[in-house]
Amino acid sequence: MDISSFNQIIASRRSIFPKDYEAGKIDNQIIWQILKNANWAPTHKMTAPWRFKVYSGKGLEVLGKKQAEIYKKVSLKEGDFLQAKYDNLAKAPLRASHVIMIIMKRSKDVKIREVEEIAAVSCAVQNMYLTTTVYGLGAYWSTGGITYMEPAKRVFNLNEEDRLMGFFYLGKKKGINVEGKRAPIEESVEWVDNDKF
Repeated sequence: MDISSFNQIIASRRSIFPKDYEAGKIDNQIIWQILKNANWAPTHKMTAPWRFKVYSGKGLEVLGKKQAEIYKKVSLKEGDFLQAKYDNLAKAPLRASHVIMIIMKRSKDVKIREVEEIAAVSCAVQNMYLTTTVYGLGAYWSTGGITYMEPAKRVFNLNEEDRLMGFFYLGKKKGINVEGKRAPIEESVEWVDNDKF
């Protein structure tokens, strides 16, 4: 393996918003490869807590309608309904080739802290991001909209202890290259040598 190419893949990973996707469907074989790579994420006690629901074709319309209706139900109850947000939630999935719902499925057989399971799912999503980078695709992990709305669990048949962790939008990007920005790693590291103890 070319180490410098691997390092470049990590450094060039970006979130590409659905508004920056061009028309066209990603081959389902690529979607399966993205999911297979997600499945190789680290998982404490091998619980593999990630679950995915893939929406494409007419399924994108179904997802949009469900999102919009969940939002409407919750926002009307709380008194902050916005028609523009409702419309956007209904149309947002249609900008993508595929949308993958990300779910954290709690293990009933293995006692493990929830944070461990959330971390494992997040690692799986990072594998998905890196795979889309290699394929030159656009990807965006959305945790807005209905992600944390309680009725979403019922609508999407999640158990009470499970968590909806967002939606992974995928599309063919319009050839844009977004410059990445990070503070120097030295600002986030404290290095302790054993000989200092």
